[in-house]
Amino acid sequence: MELNGVKETVVNTDVLVVGAGPTGLALGVDLARRGVRALVVERAEGLFPGSRGKGIQPRTMEVFDDLGVLDAIRAAGGPYPVGMIWQDGRRVGEHQLFDPAEVSDGSPYSEPWMVPQWRTQEILFARLEELGGRVDFGREVVGLRQDEDGVTAEFASGAAVRARYAVAADGGRSAVRRALGVGMAGETVDPNPMLVADVRITGLDRDNWHIFPPRGDDDGLLVIWPLAGTEDFQVVAQFPEGTEVDLSLDGIRKVVATRSHLAPAEVTEVRWASDFRPRAAMADRFRVGRVFLAGDAAHVHSPAGGQGLNTSVQDAYNLGWKLGAVLRGGAPASLLDSYEEERLPVAADMLGLSTQVHRGEVRRGEATRQLGLGYRGASLAVETRADLPQDALHAGDRAPDGVRDGVRLFDAFRGPHWTLLSVGTEAELPTLAGTRTVRIPAYEAYGAGVFLVRPDGYVGWAGETAEGLTEYAARVAVG
Repeated sequence: MELNGVKETVVNTDVLVVGAGPTGLALGVDLARRGVRALVVERAEGLFPGSRGKGIQPRTMEVFDDLGVLDAIRAAGGPYPVGMIWQDGRRVGEHQLFDPAEVSDGSPYSEPWMVPQWRTQEILFARLEELGGRVDFGREVVGLRQDEDGVTAEFASGAAVRARYAVAADGGRSAVRRALGVGMAGETVDPNPMLVADVRITGLDRDNWHIFPPRGDDDGLLVIWPLAGTEDFQVVAQFPEGTEVDLSLDGIRKVVATRSHLAPAEVTEVRWASDFRPRAAMADRFRVGRVFLAGDAAHVHSPAGGQGLNTSVQDAYNLGWKLGAVLRGGAPASLLDSYEEERLPVAADMLGLSTQVHRGEVRRGEATRQLGLGYRGASLAVETRADLPQDALHAGDRAPDGVRDGVRLFDAFRGPHWTLLSVGTEAELPTLAGTRTVRIPAYEAYGAGVFLVRPDGYVGWAGETAEGLTEYAARVAVG
């Protein structure tokens, strides 16, 4: 790389993000809107071409709302259709993938939204570029070292990068995690290999997802989904343990024709295909010095239940505001300790949930929507009210949406700021620089009190009055 005619051997930035999947792109967007210099690098020559992760849970829809991509996400996808069960070429029943959701003012998005992963990444990439960020493709990390002041990454080609912090978002086989020497323990969720492929198919309607149950010991489940917002279908097929999965057009045609009423020629094109064995694994640590692990680099899920991509994006959302606060807001570096403290337990819970859903022990429903996840009891959650019922809103919980006196709370929260919220009280409030202050009448989702809502939409501090709030704000450098 040359700058003003001088060869530059090291590129300097604030944050190096390794991996341009949903995790790395979401983090890049969050950092860019906070004015943090960040460079996203990706080993491949372009964005991931397949739709492995296609279910966007309601909590992630809220995150995308805040990041400014929700309209594009909604336009690119659609709701999950009803499952249609087939037997011998006849429709013999229906299957609802999700338990019905309870609709409330506090949760504007109640059901998962289907968007192919490649399209989600395109949308996040476009948003990153809109905010002035960039991705350098064809950049394979081959070495990493760190010291008290920063991290230096070496690449197979091109200039090294020197950053104050680095984030490994480079997937389940993370080169950065291996370079750090961080272990990743896990288990095989299902020994039976699976095929997942994006294809073009004729002969099936796009109003349903199509289920072809196993017909014998040598046969496996076949599911064919219409991918909302595209002309593609996704084929998912399970095979007996030890099977070598054929990813060619002829191989996929054979599977579809053998297990359904479709003729081989009705599979007209394979656009992307992969095979895998469902696995659950988690890194021993989510941080080593100035390097953080996020997304699949930190936790690998079975695809059942649609938790992997969503948990990963929310890793980025948790880390983004903290890096911004330390690098641009004057917050102490110790704030970054809360990333592993908060996200590791959540990832462990979501891994367990994914495995239970895969094995049929838990239905997809309230838990898989991720609206109930939070950080109660963590160091950034300070609850000063006494004797609260367990089901009341506590510090550490997700702050609900709602409209009171013409104020929509998610509109007030949207952006990289903290929000000081007074609900049903005339308590005097302190002035906190860079914080939006909102007063609304009593609202049952909150109860009466004073709430300081974090940039990622969780309640950081809560009290009957603002007593003690200033001290908390100083500790985390609010504003």
